[in-house]
Amino acid sequence: MNFFKLILYLFLLQTFSVIGQTKKPPNVLFLFVDDLRPDLGCYGNEIIKSPNIDQLASEGSVFLKHYVQVPTCGASRYSILTGQLPSAKGELSNQAIRELISGQPEQAKPETFIHQLRRKGYYTVGMGKIGHYIDGLYGYNESSEGAKRELPYSWDEKVFNAGKWGNGWNAFFGYADGSNRQSRNKQVKPYEKGDVGDEGYPDGLTANLAVEKLGELAKKEQPFFLGVGFFKPHLPFTSPKKYWDLYDESDIETTKSPNIPENINVASLHNNGELNQYLLGEEKPTLDNPASEEYAQKLRRAYYAAVSYTDAQVGKILNELKKQGLAENTIVILWGDHGWQLGDHREWGKHTIFEKAVRSPLIIKAPNLPDQTPRVDKIVSSIDIYPTLMELCDLEMPYKTAGRSMVRLLDKNRNKDWQQNAYSYYKDGISVRVPRYRYTKYFRTDKPRIELYDHKNDPYENDNVAEEHPQIVKKLDKILEMGNTGLYEK
Repeated sequence: MNFFKLILYLFLLQTFSVIGQTKKPPNVLFLFVDDLRPDLGCYGNEIIKSPNIDQLASEGSVFLKHYVQVPTCGASRYSILTGQLPSAKGELSNQAIRELISGQPEQAKPETFIHQLRRKGYYTVGMGKIGHYIDGLYGYNESSEGAKRELPYSWDEKVFNAGKWGNGWNAFFGYADGSNRQSRNKQVKPYEKGDVGDEGYPDGLTANLAVEKLGELAKKEQPFFLGVGFFKPHLPFTSPKKYWDLYDESDIETTKSPNIPENINVASLHNNGELNQYLLGEEKPTLDNPASEEYAQKLRRAYYAAVSYTDAQVGKILNELKKQGLAENTIVILWGDHGWQLGDHREWGKHTIFEKAVRSPLIIKAPNLPDQTPRVDKIVSSIDIYPTLMELCDLEMPYKTAGRSMVRLLDKNRNKDWQQNAYSYYKDGISVRVPRYRYTKYFRTDKPRIELYDHKNDPYENDNVAEEHPQIVKKLDKILEMGNTGLYEK
């Protein structure tokens, strides 16, 4: 074989070798964060310290107007995992996954998008709070002995390090000394500044477990899905002292909507039962007796500290992803399961369908899209994440949902046509967010049943102007009814 033939042979060998190679599907790292509202640097909060999440945002796409379907943990997670709008009252409950998915024989239809990825060859690992339960199917004060697994067909591995708290629920409501809200009969404060390191609270253990697991997953040939569920900033607002020290209470602004909105019925709100069950709280704010400014600042500082603590744990995982050489082929999604009203409308909690309760962060970094849109200002929903993930992984949706793939919004070079409406459901009501308005209808006897908020003139939803704009109400009512999936009589 002469020299030229040898060169040609080597060239053809290399060419066919490259053609024959199949690119490994992208991995997925999904970070589920409990009760995280969009109080982050990348969303414009100049006080809060969230450098790691902000860095992720700078590398991917920040969805500025992302809305969950249900403002409570279990039901919101049921909706995102199935990609479906709620169509029955049971789908609005924290028990939705327990009652409607888990404990069933495996069906042709996958139980979640994680199950679908597993069927398509992904090795799936979950830790922390992904659905509503951590160790299995049991309540706050029930024994975990013999508990059935939540989402039994979604996981190759479901792991958790409960540390000194012993089990998942104790860890979820845990304090730095190893006690928890249940064992102390709610004789606890709704916050704690622990003189401990990051591992002194459960999310630090979860971050360490995720780092360890990434080292194992890096050695596998098959693509992986790693779901990591952080507890904080869910109540109690507990975190190590060093994160509290990032904030001065006097610098923290309180809400721009301190009062009950004009022209509504208080049936649209609640009396802060989730916060006030922490019996040693200095105040018990209600709709009639709101928190003092000093106590509101203290609670906000506690919440911000918990966010910064979670941000640090996110940073550890993202750093390990890069260290293991996985970042270039891993889709990263950070999602807050709903918002939280920090004194807005005298509310401390979720469980309403006002803006602050149903808007949450969504950040997606997709390395297979080299030219991502940095800030997406279109209105999107949690149910859009399932079809988006399938498209990013080059997989077909296994069934039709109301969700739509957001890849066209992620990709700078794609058409941005997008129907802008997002539906949320709770308290016998449906709310739809469109670019200028939030329109809400309650299926109840208490009047008024209709609420309209003009976000151009009233971004904090302080004044229901439905009676002043009957034509807008009529138009938006038609859009809202499109989201009435059978929950309420039309």
